[in-house]
Amino acid sequence: MGRIMTVTRTNIVEDPGARDRFIEGVLGLKREIVSAEQNISVYDAFVIWHHRTMYTFTPPGQTDRNAAHRGPVFLPWHRLMLIALEQQIQRVLGDATFGLPYWAWNQDGDLPVGQQARASVWADDCMGGSGNPGQGDRVETGPFAYREDDPASWRVRVLPTPSGRLGLVDAALRRSLARDVPDLPTTAQARAAIELGTYDEADWETVSADTFRNVCEGWTPEPPGLHNRVHVWVGGDMGPSTSPNDPVFFLNHANVDRMWAAWQRRHPGAGYLPGLDGAPDLQGHRLGDELISIYPGAAPTIEAMLDVSDVYEYDTIEDFVSVDV
Repeated sequence: MGRIMTVTRTNIVEDPGARDRFIEGVLGLKREIVSAEQNISVYDAFVIWHHRTMYTFTPPGQTDRNAAHRGPVFLPWHRLMLIALEQQIQRVLGDATFGLPYWAWNQDGDLPVGQQARASVWADDCMGGSGNPGQGDRVETGPFAYREDDPASWRVRVLPTPSGRLGLVDAALRRSLARDVPDLPTTAQARAAIELGTYDEADWETVSADTFRNVCEGWTPEPPGLHNRVHVWVGGDMGPSTSPNDPVFFLNHANVDRMWAAWQRRHPGAGYLPGLDGAPDLQGHRLGDELISIYPGAAPTIEAMLDVSDVYEYDTIEDFVSVDV
């Protein structure tokens, strides 16, 4: 991946310019068809990448820890994915200054429960709102709305089959805000995770309630939490392995990555675990292991994702941690 300059990532509801460029860029990538036979776009390739990485079990032979989730690689791999999308949007916009915005769902989680699904991120000029329950929860507002009379409107092109494969579809984007869980994670919950001084620990899966990665991913202490809870709260297409079908996926993960940046600031001596050494059953999660990449050729290692200060920065992490720590 090439690099031209360090960009700044901002809050999507506080930066209309970043909001509009994100929407324009995502729609532009959706229009770029890379497989005419299957009508698959550059954007759809990110959906496929996420699904296939989730179904790459690490190591092979077990069906829990995979190359994107449920283990230490969760944060580095999604950081790589965010950088890749950011660069593709920069390309399609012709704008090297574009920084991928984040949705500060922790701030919406601080709102009264009844107001969270009406927060600014769900406005018609941003992500659009919840789906229509009478139409299978299809999204009918905003830039990613389904319109029967407009085949160029947003269409979901790939979904997982019961066997774990991918199937081609021509479907509306689906959302069911606040149906499956009533509320989003709060700033206090995010801060509590950031205060944990250990990145991860054996068994390197979904057990520990005392490590940042596991609590941030949302497996403990009361699942679904944090990252996982956001997926469940949004619902619809944010649920399965093809969750990037909803562009909100990237706004969610940018905020998760902002949490990791805050944790790195809070615990500068802690670092990623496991390190360079590790048993074979940690394949894909050791510091020197290569990440599964959408780009051809040599893939970056987990270690390459630890310091990305020459790639991007966040406008603020002060809702998570004091910048003076």
